[in-house]
Amino acid sequence: MTIGRCGDRLVVVGQGYVGLPVAMRAVDAGFSVVGLEVDQIRLWSLSDGVSYIDDVPSDRLRAAIDTGRYLPSGDYRDADGFGAAIITVPTPLKDREPDLSFIVSATTQLAPHLRRGATVVLESTTCPGTTDELVVPALEQGSGLVAGRDFAVGYSPERLDPGNKQWGLVNTPKVISGIDERSLAAVRALYSRLVDTVVPVSAPRVAELSKLLENTFRHINIALINEIAILAHELGVDVWEAVDAAATKPFGFLRFTPGHGVGGHCLPVDPTYLAWLVRRDLNRSFRFVAMANDINDHMPDYVVRRLTATLDRRHKPVADSTVMLLGLAYKANTGDTREAPGLRVFELLTQLGAVVHVADTHVEQHRSPPEMKFVDLSVESLRAADVVVLITDHDDVDYELVTAEAPWVLDTRHRLSGARVEHL
Repeated sequence: MTIGRCGDRLVVVGQGYVGLPVAMRAVDAGFSVVGLEVDQIRLWSLSDGVSYIDDVPSDRLRAAIDTGRYLPSGDYRDADGFGAAIITVPTPLKDREPDLSFIVSATTQLAPHLRRGATVVLESTTCPGTTDELVVPALEQGSGLVAGRDFAVGYSPERLDPGNKQWGLVNTPKVISGIDERSLAAVRALYSRLVDTVVPVSAPRVAELSKLLENTFRHINIALINEIAILAHELGVDVWEAVDAAATKPFGFLRFTPGHGVGGHCLPVDPTYLAWLVRRDLNRSFRFVAMANDINDHMPDYVVRRLTATLDRRHKPVADSTVMLLGLAYKANTGDTREAPGLRVFELLTQLGAVVHVADTHVEQHRSPPEMKFVDLSVESLRAADVVVLITDHDDVDYELVTAEAPWVLDTRHRLSGARVEHL
């Protein structure tokens, strides 16, 4: 079984923050790519050559379209005869439990178009066992073929870090796995054309757990520094200076910084996936994750408490205030608002009666709450606010304008300085 028996025809299911960069890289590598996407507005943007992903400039998207080897589509019939498929659909939480419905939908719709010799790889974050217990049966049932004999199946966790200018899809080592040796060989052949380094592991369950391990590590350490930040503020110590000092140690310390919570698909979701699996299969609690969730989930509440205290000192009740949230995306230089803690800050302030404006040119407004009012960052909008909360420190923000015109700033990212700036 080898990649290419059906030609260099690659299907990437999902054209979001993972799928679109993968599709663009595949076009560069010589594949003919069908990018399947269910969001009609995104499909229109893709067809017009307008990117909604910061890591994929529109000129790169248009260049891919101009090759004639990139087709954005909402119709699985365009996947017919594919040689390989990479599934990059969301796997959110629903009532604090894993929601694998997008994987089910993708595999069910992909299966009738599966042909002998093809390879299917899941990249979506998920629980150990998903590839073997969900993806393989769905593909076999829908195709009438046998995995491992007629087609290859594997799992390779995505490791994209939106906005990271040093590490991207190509130069970040890629963990790969297959349900058997022939599948692993096929998955290796696919990703060896897309990335510099592949890291094979013995089974999909290992690869699935590795993804959860990576992000649980980050989640717990962010929770640690967030709790220290709260305590340091009460103790009258500058936590940011302490972090800078600790980071000079060349061994035994990794730098993590405080913030208003964790967002994106990975950190708020992956550790909970692991905790859910431990509870279901082992009937035990994952105490570190429970504590980290409690701390990080309540950082938006802490931000609002700090903001309320700031307004109180200025003799301004929250219910009679206009607040600008500067940035909404969960991290800098991306428009991704999945699980963004800024959404919770917006919700809490609105519940308290504040008028909340949002300034963030990166986010897709049609994927934001309809009641959210977006404004341009300007002298007028800054002066109209009683306080500005720096949520996301995008590089393209005019920070000199903010410090000059904002009446007061609560900076959760330690990006600003000045007499009217208060740090988290």
